[in-house]
Amino acid sequence: MGNSTNLNVRVDEDLKRKAENIFNELGMNLSTAMNLFLRSAVRYGGIPFELRIPVEPHSMLEMNEAEFNAKIDRSFSDAASGKGRPAEEIT
Repeated sequence: MGNSTNLNVRVDEDLKRKAENIFNELGMNLSTAMNLFLRSAVRYGGIPFELRIPVEPHSMLEMNEAEFNAKIDRSFSDAASGKGRPAEEIT
């Protein structure tokens, strides 16, 4: 592995705990996971996964059938649980 050095990173405590749980299930510790990420970034020449802001369709015409059905199901679920706003409030 050659020379090694320490890397100090500040992260949210809950995020660290959740990540450690996932990595433990995969059979590695946080240090091994960070090394894996850094090696992947070097090999890839950048962040080794897509970074983007998801864009939700703005109209029914921009959705495929599965997206439309999921939005309808979510709307019915929200209405049944009391979420949402009365139609009079929507302009």
